[in-house]
Amino acid sequence: MIHTLLMLGFWVIAAPPAALIGFPWTFLTGKIDLLYWLGTRGAWTGVRLAGVKVQVTGLDQVDPARTYIFLSNHASNLDPPILIRLIPRRTSVLVKKELFRIPILGRAMRMGSLVPVERSNRDAAMASLRAAAEVIRSGVNMTVFIEGTRSPDGRLLPFKKGPFYLALENSVPVVPVTIAGTHAMMPKGRLRIRPGTAVVTFHSPLQPQAFASREALMEAVRQQIASALPPELRQ
Repeated sequence: MIHTLLMLGFWVIAAPPAALIGFPWTFLTGKIDLLYWLGTRGAWTGVRLAGVKVQVTGLDQVDPARTYIFLSNHASNLDPPILIRLIPRRTSVLVKKELFRIPILGRAMRMGSLVPVERSNRDAAMASLRAAAEVIRSGVNMTVFIEGTRSPDGRLLPFKKGPFYLALENSVPVVPVTIAGTHAMMPKGRLRIRPGTAVVTFHSPLQPQAFASREALMEAVRQQIASALPPELRQ
């Protein structure tokens, strides 16, 4: 509990000055870089204060000059602050459409090329894919937690199909990512963080054109992500 309180305390103390610096600078200059840096570093520092160590492998396979779609498993609220900080250059993510209605935050998220997502109907989902395609064409990475929600037990859930359609239609290489260990530290439904080590594995980029179908690409990504999970969580 002490580690969790340290994280929350740091965020409470650091968030106001970061916002007072980051938001005005972003709106005056039209550049999101400082706010992005403050947000990702602040989230990362809080997680580390909570006793979370991070071990990274395979990142050397990712070319920082290229644009990718990073597809990761998701078993804990610890996953986003850990993964986003590690990705070379800036990355976009999918964000609930309702959050874009918050005046200052919504404007900053639009400037940061975040993609509003609404899964209530097919038309809304397709609109999200079109917005994501524009982000990728602008040279910004896209990061998607491919199961669409946190796994309750750490095992892989069925994958969402949209990101694979996005990769194939835009010929963007896909980087499967496995995050292991975070479920034990902070499983779904628990607020307290148990100190431990998160192992983040970046697998070799996959070229969508090398696969005969969306289903074949999906299966290849699933196999790579599963390969770095503990044996009992691979099924």
